[in-house]
Amino acid sequence: MPAGGVWVTMNKKIVAVFYAFLAAVFYALNAPGSKVLLENVDSSMLAGLLYLGAGVGIGGLSLLRGTKRREAEKLSRADLPYVAGMVLLDIAAPVLLMYGLKYTNASSASLLNNFEIVATTVIAWVIFREAVSWRLWLGVALITLSSILLSCESPAGLTEGLSFSWGALPVLAATVCWGFENNCTRKLSGKDTYEIVFVKGIFSGTGAVILALCTGEHFPAWPYPVAAMGLGFVAYGLSIFFYIRAQAGIGAAKTSAYYAVAPFIGALLSFAFLRETLSAHYLPALLIMLAGSALVVADTLILRHVHSHTHVITHTHDGSTHTHVIEHAHEHTHLGAGHVHHHHHPDAEIHRSANA
Repeated sequence: MPAGGVWVTMNKKIVAVFYAFLAAVFYALNAPGSKVLLENVDSSMLAGLLYLGAGVGIGGLSLLRGTKRREAEKLSRADLPYVAGMVLLDIAAPVLLMYGLKYTNASSASLLNNFEIVATTVIAWVIFREAVSWRLWLGVALITLSSILLSCESPAGLTEGLSFSWGALPVLAATVCWGFENNCTRKLSGKDTYEIVFVKGIFSGTGAVILALCTGEHFPAWPYPVAAMGLGFVAYGLSIFFYIRAQAGIGAAKTSAYYAVAPFIGALLSFAFLRETLSAHYLPALLIMLAGSALVVADTLILRHVHSHTHVITHTHDGSTHTHVIEHAHEHTHLGAGHVHHHHHPDAEIHRSANA
């Protein structure tokens, strides 16, 4: 690839990475903020209000754009399966997360959210055929190990053994739902971002509120609905908005990797404002999570390009001239200013012969 093309690709990646980090920073407010609100708002009701806040807030921003907002393609009937999957999964995931937060502390729940990287990566690779490198797999393995540690609690310290925290199960289930949802949203990332977030927020939020009312939960008293929707606008609405913008540039698995910074920020906020204490196994889990996230983030900085080459071989046999055209591809991996070449030759080469 020419130097100019590499530079343009790097610029697009840098912008996408910036969007992913913004999404992470906004979402980091979710766990500690929701933990506080759960003292006065039921779990499913809170999940619904968070998404309604996202939909209403982004819908308002869309109106402020006026006539300039019709730059991206709108959702169509062909997108309906992915839209339906996105909405249903976004009803289930936050309900599971709010339920899990009732039985585990916000700092551990924040780091457990990084298991979303594992779910998103596996689903993107198995179902949607996104390329996954060995660095990404190694990072995913470390994040999985960290999540297992965070799923256990040891009130008296590691020396007396670990016991499983049941609050971790719904949190992990929420991340799996979001892993599927991330890949559904990835299929829509080329469409109008405002419209996607609006649809996601309004329909998912309404569904969760209806679910809450049907299961006996009550609508909270003033001012908790406003506080919940305000948190939802920032932690879900703005976060999802920039997440989708990042997905369009670097894909679902890579965006999820950069998004890994959110749980660390959320855990820090939990320690600072909720005065939560560190368990004996929290620090090693954090270090393993950092190492895994660093590997995944490093992998996203690598540019991979496939170059096709054609070789023409001419030879004479039995008085006839034969021309063979052999085509093969080399995969080049670039990192930063310099680059390293990894060559890949397909098993089947293309041969074309002509008699002269």
